[in-house]
Amino acid sequence: MAIMRCIDVQPSNEMTVDEFKAWLRRFDADHDGRINQEELKEALHSLRVRFGWWKARQGMKEADCNHDGQIENAKEIEKLVNYAQKRLHMKIYQSGW
Repeated sequence: MAIMRCIDVQPSNEMTVDEFKAWLRRFDADHDGRINQEELKEALHSLRVRFGWWKARQGMKEADCNHDGQIENAKEIEKLVNYAQKRLHMKIYQSGW
């Protein structure tokens, strides 16, 4: 009897900033162009990040400059990229490198 093993395919932890933005857009449930904490949590769960709910909350604290509960502008995206690099150990680099 053969034993079969399922392997979950995860998105790469190495991507460009544009790919990171495109990946986040997949989780924009209300299609408003902004990412809220719940949407960020779902994105992190897709990567199988442990304690995704907590890391989403921490990511929002670090990236949400105007404290409106949304990641919505270039400055906030940049801060979220920095959080993902430092705390989630993702390799995110500028296009063209």
